[in-house]
Amino acid sequence: MDNEEQENIDGSSQENRTTTQDTGTQIQNKESARYCWVCFATDEEDKDAQWVQPCNCRGTTKWVHQACLQRWVDEKQKGGNIGKVSCPQCQTEYIIVFPNMGVLVLVLDTVDSFIYKGCPFLAAGIVVGAIYWCAVTYGAITIMQVIGQKEGLTIMEQADPLVLLIGLPAIPVALVLGKMVRWEDALLNFMRKNLSKIPLIRNILPFGGCSRLEASPSNSDAGNEDIPPLSNPVSATRVLCGALLLPTISNMFGKFFFDSIKSNFHKTLLGGLAFIAIKGCLKIYHKQQQYIRQCQRKILDYTESNITTYLHRRRDE
Repeated sequence: MDNEEQENIDGSSQENRTTTQDTGTQIQNKESARYCWVCFATDEEDKDAQWVQPCNCRGTTKWVHQACLQRWVDEKQKGGNIGKVSCPQCQTEYIIVFPNMGVLVLVLDTVDSFIYKGCPFLAAGIVVGAIYWCAVTYGAITIMQVIGQKEGLTIMEQADPLVLLIGLPAIPVALVLGKMVRWEDALLNFMRKNLSKIPLIRNILPFGGCSRLEASPSNSDAGNEDIPPLSNPVSATRVLCGALLLPTISNMFGKFFFDSIKSNFHKTLLGGLAFIAIKGCLKIYHKQQQYIRQCQRKILDYTESNITTYLHRRRDE
């Protein structure tokens, strides 16, 4: 091999080594370059910014601007400074260090934190106390309404204070619990099972006419599955309003139907029983009619005549 060929080979090797070194330097520079994962800026774009590596992330996401991270932490803490903040990628909790501001600031921070944590419990106590005293007031008004104003005041003045503090708020609680007893449903269920078997009562009272049950009398299990729901869902507002208005309505019924009775307590008691009985009978009748209507409903064929009849009926309604 002559000298010229040897020089060409040496020159090519040197060029290859130079190219490899440049490529390695570019890869190393690219790996060592810092990118902020908040604002996506680099060292070249913001040379004066302070950088921080706050978590266990690797690669380009391990670096972030100190100012960008501070803003991001403020958003996560929602204006506070006691919440813990973690990396959204590796879930590493950030180490947040505050400067020492003195004993006074430390005491103020402790007091502020105590107030912040204690306010929900204090607010709950205030709400419970307000509800309690409203219940006490309602109980006192109910006693004067049922027994009479002068008699009620005399009884409450002579009673033990502890009894009043416990007994008065128990009145609305007892009314609400009593309102939640669905005695009409139990009575209606009993009447359906027993009175419907008597022919005379069956013809007088509306306890028949369920075509779905009469179509398959031999299969009682299948019939029970076809029975519509007995009662409607309980409405909390309806129960509350009905329970709290019961003494007033009972007093009105007592004055209207039993005005000849001298005792206001007996008058109100009889009025309440009359109201409950009348309302229960109407409710049982209404539910039974709804029951029969549900049993006798049909799903028609989707034909033109049925569609025309259905639309005409809806327009009439």
